[in-house]
Amino acid sequence: MKPLPTWGMVLFIAVSLVLYIGLAVWGWGGWSAFMAHPARAGAVVAMVVISVAAAFTSGNLSSGRREDTTNRWVLLPFIILGFVLGWLPAYTDRRGIGTIDGDVVRYFGLALFVVGSVLRLGAVFVLGRRFSGLVAIQEGHELVTGGLYRVIRHPSYLGLLLGLFGWVLVFRSAVGVLVSLLLLPPLVARMNSEEALLESEFGERYADYRRRTWRLLPFLY
Repeated sequence: MKPLPTWGMVLFIAVSLVLYIGLAVWGWGGWSAFMAHPARAGAVVAMVVISVAAAFTSGNLSSGRREDTTNRWVLLPFIILGFVLGWLPAYTDRRGIGTIDGDVVRYFGLALFVVGSVLRLGAVFVLGRRFSGLVAIQEGHELVTGGLYRVIRHPSYLGLLLGLFGWVLVFRSAVGVLVSLLLLPPLVARMNSEEALLESEFGERYADYRRRTWRLLPFLY
């Protein structure tokens, strides 16, 4: 699969943004009501800013010169759970189904969403054209072990999880938290595939890097 042209990535990001916000607004029952709370409005603003910044990265959906195609199955649960979590937290918040009391939860969720989104985007900027939505080795691929990757091997996935849990907490959705946990098995499978491919490509250099770093959380995992 060849890399998408710049306009294609911009279109993909724009459609994803409109779709995700649209699902949340639909779940809440209307734009005006949705934007009435500062935490929800803040999440929309943050999502727009992050999406605009993402358009300036070199991340892509390229299979590069070598790909682990057996891992493509994880894209399906990622997409399905993404759609569900776009709509479900807002719906349960509006209906009062399995919600966590207090606006403190909303603002904590907003902070977590912003931090996670920035961390994920930062990882994409660091990797540049080496970042792909597929498990692949790109042309001229070099191993990155500094900066965001000095302590943990998957800062982009840590950012993804923080952003996801932050998003559902903006809506005080305990149900959303539980559904978000379903993302963990395919995410672990994805990390396993990436690490196996990188070790097969870079050999002992990557094996040594694995031994001295943590996968997602320092001192825990």
